[in-house]
Amino acid sequence: MAPPTELHHLYTTMAAFVTSCMSAHDPSHNPAHVHRVVTLARTILEKEQLLHPDITYDEDVVKLAALLHDIGDRKYLTQVAAATSAAGEQQQQQAAVDPGRMVEQALLAHGADVALAARVQTIVTHVSYSKEVKDPATVRRLIDEEGYVELAVVQDADRLDALGAVGIGRCFTFLGAQGRKYLSPEEPWDMNNAIAHFQDKLERLEGMMKTQTGREMARVRTQRLIEFRKWWEEEMEEATHIP
Repeated sequence: MAPPTELHHLYTTMAAFVTSCMSAHDPSHNPAHVHRVVTLARTILEKEQLLHPDITYDEDVVKLAALLHDIGDRKYLTQVAAATSAAGEQQQQQAAVDPGRMVEQALLAHGADVALAARVQTIVTHVSYSKEVKDPATVRRLIDEEGYVELAVVQDADRLDALGAVGIGRCFTFLGAQGRKYLSPEEPWDMNNAIAHFQDKLERLEGMMKTQTGREMARVRTQRLIEFRKWWEEEMEEATHIP
């Protein structure tokens, strides 16, 4: 493991890399989202270390994986490729071609050691909701059998930012910015799409939390989603029902 000063420098340079890659993203997946996830991950980590002193977490891996968790997200690959190309960083341009190695290549380009870069890449690759839904056994194996305990922390932090008042704001923001491309020509581009997303995905996240701290925080935020949905349905009924 590199000395603390080197790791601090690495984190600082990677934070600048994230800003260059994501500053043009819509506000649902911009650098502010990333930094909220980093803060949530650190909060979860601190509490989990107290609850489970027998489990050894690598704080630097948690912080870097949380910081880089959206690099390689296929929803924004074109923008990331353009940002790295504009920066003139050859290794990052090469990484942009392969989303499965973007994080690893960027870390190596900024001086991370091979083992750290590979570990962070593995975690980032398996953070996403869709990845876990398609292959839950792999995520569980990585955490329970292969020692990627940091994955549980970063996953929970990312999912917490999709819940509660912030999650509601992000959901409507993404719908307005990107929603049309995920609908067929026959489907209406409507605010109710966001409410459907609550039920299809967001309200299920609490049951997918991996840490005790994440579950407790998700419980509170999920109730806020449900309460908002009830208000929405009530107001829509009032606005559309003809006596």
